[in-house]
Amino acid sequence: MAQIGRREFLGGCMAAAAGATGLRRAAGATSARRPPNILFIFSDQQRWDTLGCYGQKLPVTGNLDRLAAEGVRFEHAFTPQPLCAPARSVLQTGLYATQAGVPRNGARLKPGRFTIARGLAAAGYQVGYIGKWHLGPDHGGYKDYWLASNVLEHTSGAYGGYMRDASGKKVSFPEGRYRVDAVTDFAVRRLRDQDAERPFFLFVSYVEPHHQNNRGRFIGPAGSQERWKDYVVPADLAGRRGDWKKNFPDYLGCCSALDGAVGRLREELGRRGLAENTLIVYASDHGCHFRTRPGEYKRTCHENAIRVPLILHGGGFAGGRVVRDLVSLVDLPPTLLTAAGARVPETFRGRALQGLLDGSGASWPDDVFVQISENGIGRAVRTRRWKYCVQRPRSKRGRPAPPPDVWIEQYLYDLDADYIERHNLVGDPAHAKVRAELAERLKRRMASAGEKPPVIRPAAG
Repeated sequence: MAQIGRREFLGGCMAAAAGATGLRRAAGATSARRPPNILFIFSDQQRWDTLGCYGQKLPVTGNLDRLAAEGVRFEHAFTPQPLCAPARSVLQTGLYATQAGVPRNGARLKPGRFTIARGLAAAGYQVGYIGKWHLGPDHGGYKDYWLASNVLEHTSGAYGGYMRDASGKKVSFPEGRYRVDAVTDFAVRRLRDQDAERPFFLFVSYVEPHHQNNRGRFIGPAGSQERWKDYVVPADLAGRRGDWKKNFPDYLGCCSALDGAVGRLREELGRRGLAENTLIVYASDHGCHFRTRPGEYKRTCHENAIRVPLILHGGGFAGGRVVRDLVSLVDLPPTLLTAAGARVPETFRGRALQGLLDGSGASWPDDVFVQISENGIGRAVRTRRWKYCVQRPRSKRGRPAPPPDVWIEQYLYDLDADYIERHNLVGDPAHAKVRAELAERLKRRMASAGEKPPVIRPAAG
């Protein structure tokens, strides 16, 4: 178990027990105390190192830093799919993206599939969603409130745009309002309108700091280029081309706006007397390496595509603790249902993060699994020291397509010696044993995600 500080864990839930129905009932469900409200604040394409509590030198994230100082920060949190729609499908279903049927952008969540919204609604929660959805026409069980756009960056810009309510009616942003602030306005209004007699689950999903697709650049609030020009260049970007030089101040501006949103939402919870019994989750779907790997923002196994910020506050997550175990976004669905005392499906692929605080997670996995799609199909496993990735070979003109179970080694990084991943060791004979061990780990991970056992071949020449 991680070393998480000297204080004893306060609150939380006991380990879940398996039931005859094939579901786990989270301990604490019989508690007389009302279950916590849950506010999930979700950013898009945000690097973990944009937050002060993760090492950012500029004063970008004062509110998030306070949230971490009072809650629990997860030092090594990762996405299981560095792409918008697949990562969202993991969060909503508790399954890996291929299992959820959303392996790439443009795929749709199957109507009626079990989601965290449906699980929490069955436990008596009001369930609402605001912002970017990216999972198709089905609303995923968010039956009490819906104000969203399937691809919000297509229906809005940094200033101006719209979302749609549950009936399909357009709801425009106020003129001249920065998009983060407009989405937050709607979220604050929803917090004011919640039924005080029932716990709520509200998922607020922002576009920022994702690049604006139709502009081919990142757009922070007006003045961001000047305000954040004195940034320290992240080590993984230094010396690489990409587009970070022209974009990084605006990128930090986006992150600062998100931080302001966190402050406003916490203030509203305080005004309504809800702060003491609300679990706040802050996370991002994936990171960003600014077209430095290779000419892309994400869609690779590299650290700043897959590593994300993750902070939980309330609902037993308290005390300024720092958890250093490797965790994944796939662990959040069971965490939320456990916090609510709701039923956790046995099919969920992650584990409740409460186990890292109350001692029941002593056998916590020492690696995380990543699926990659679109620019190439890949699979990766990340341990404390190693990053190992394989790719499916592409078809070549005039030749038969490779069998679907054949994969080729693509990357091996020693993160202890080369954290910024400059030296790919996948073809180094001295690391043959390490590659073989990691290949076995990856095969087990792929099998646990319901994938066909792979044949892994060495990288050519």
